[in-house]
Amino acid sequence: MRCHLTAAILAAVLASAGSAAAAETLVVSTWGGSFRDLIDETIAAKFKAETGAEVEYVTGGTIDRLNKAKLSKGSPESDVTFTTAHVGWLYANDGLFETLDLARVPNARNLVEPARVSPYHLGTWGYVYTIGYRPDLAPKGMTFSSWADLWDPRLKNSLAAPDFDPSHIIAVSAILAGGDPAHWEKGQQKLEALKPNFKAFYTNDANSQQLIATGETPVQVVLTMNAYYMKAQDVPITVVIPKEGGVLGVDTVAINTGSKKADLAYKFIDIALDAGVQAKIAAMKKGSPTVTNAKIDPEIAKLPGVFTTPEQWSKEAILIDPRLRAQMTAAWRKWFTENIMAK
Repeated sequence: MRCHLTAAILAAVLASAGSAAAAETLVVSTWGGSFRDLIDETIAAKFKAETGAEVEYVTGGTIDRLNKAKLSKGSPESDVTFTTAHVGWLYANDGLFETLDLARVPNARNLVEPARVSPYHLGTWGYVYTIGYRPDLAPKGMTFSSWADLWDPRLKNSLAAPDFDPSHIIAVSAILAGGDPAHWEKGQQKLEALKPNFKAFYTNDANSQQLIATGETPVQVVLTMNAYYMKAQDVPITVVIPKEGGVLGVDTVAINTGSKKADLAYKFIDIALDAGVQAKIAAMKKGSPTVTNAKIDPEIAKLPGVFTTPEQWSKEAILIDPRLRAQMTAAWRKWFTENIMAK
């Protein structure tokens, strides 16, 4: 009788332990809205199926989440963080990201070079900021083969660009003036000459969508993934990649310093770089896969700004070094606010 009772108790304990393991939770910090849904429906779905663990989210703006992470340094509220490549360097510089052991991320061997952002964070999808416009509202016959076309006087009071990150147009202006992002001052006079063509500066994706959908700004420096969302909503926007290239952006993933879920975090990151998951991300968001072995729908692969080969990543994009971008973000935004936005 005692043996049967002991066996029953042991079975109950083991079942309880198994249930607790299955209920283990990984906390992920990310943007809200469609990006949170993207992660949940692609990476997290496969992660939960393979590990039995749950995924919870802490959401917020890019800089808001960075500031919260600084306040909770050493005791992070999340285990894994998604952020942009350059802001990821701000986390790393403050000791908020673990150094990654790539031996624990087998799929990292397939990463394109621009997605190997640092020893602390890896690229999960790419995109470009480029020119998007309404052919029905732009000047008749207007085309955009070069970034220099934005300076056309016919575009007076027609253009919008993001107010939260002016690095794209600052880099472009520097290049058109014969400089580069590291010597951005060379493009200041060029960028000041663009002021008459600006109509608005959008604060987020929703604001960008509103401005171009209503026609208030028929031309934008636009995020490709946002532009393709608008096209799906029947906004007649055309996306072009100028001959100089689109300005590359890479969103990244990292493990927070102090996380007690390292094993789960590594599994999550490896799944994020899985070829099948990357293909689903491209299908949902029209972003560039960051691994070379992802098989992308040909209709998506041919979209401007969707890169599917290492050659496209290197030849069709303007790359601003993420570390430089992190160092200069505050100074660039201050200069842009004072000299361009304040007409």
